[in-house]
Amino acid sequence: MSRRTQNKSHIRAMLLALLAVPVLLVLCAALQVRIDAETRLLDPDKGELLLRSGWLLKKLSLGYEPLVADIYWTRVVQYYGRRARKPGATYESLWPLLDITTTLDPRLLIAYRFGAVFLSERPPVGPGRADLAVDLVKRGIAENPDEWRLYQDLGFLYSIHLKDYQKGAAAYLEGSKNPNAQVWMKVMAARVAETGNSLETSRMIWTEIYATTKDELIRRRAKQHIQSLDAALGLQRLNESSEDYWRKFGRFPTSMQELRDARLVGGTLQDPAGFPYVMGPNGVPQLDPQSTIVLDLDQGPDKLR
Repeated sequence: MSRRTQNKSHIRAMLLALLAVPVLLVLCAALQVRIDAETRLLDPDKGELLLRSGWLLKKLSLGYEPLVADIYWTRVVQYYGRRARKPGATYESLWPLLDITTTLDPRLLIAYRFGAVFLSERPPVGPGRADLAVDLVKRGIAENPDEWRLYQDLGFLYSIHLKDYQKGAAAYLEGSKNPNAQVWMKVMAARVAETGNSLETSRMIWTEIYATTKDELIRRRAKQHIQSLDAALGLQRLNESSEDYWRKFGRFPTSMQELRDARLVGGTLQDPAGFPYVMGPNGVPQLDPQSTIVLDLDQGPDKLR
């Protein structure tokens, strides 16, 4: 056999081998699906995986990791879709499937974003594992630090599912530092901080928005929020003085003048619009009814005590 013929045979063998790899991967995926189907027939509550190691699958993929990741992402969607809203459904394999998918292709953003939604949904819609969803999104941020929308997802998980408003506001604020991020990321940071009763943090964020945005509508909204927060902080301090008055005299004050006479407050007791604060029932300070300040947050007079 001539050297040219040998070279041609060698090239053909290499091409066949390269073509065979994706075919084998697809066949393996099909085999996995069949195994899962048979497993579900035996026990519908368990969808076991033949291979649970994303690292091992990555080694076996021989450079076709994105292709295999797409196959596994499809399996994630199918796995979740078969169980969502079914009473008594379990989701033991959801996290392992997402783990494998994102290990194979760390740049597959849809797996992080929608995978976090699947994990965080409460039963019967999902497993109610917002903690795992947070871990998944954090992994996505580590692998894709320039994707500001992952910070949006993280802020949503913390604030809506875990009620950790401090971490939620921090996630939105961190994401807002990305030059490609939308300006409303800072707005969300401020709103979440307000919801968590972190008035000082919220004021700081709204002040930054007011100082940096060029959008006149957003500037007006920021100014309104700053005034609202200043009024809420003023009411909060006055309420603390009212509590001190109760501890000292055994009753709540009936007027701001009584707080002055007890030397518990001083200065001009006015809101940012220039209207004096007034004492409401049970010693709870309030805004003057004529004030133009609107407390559009959860720190109104009825929330102070």
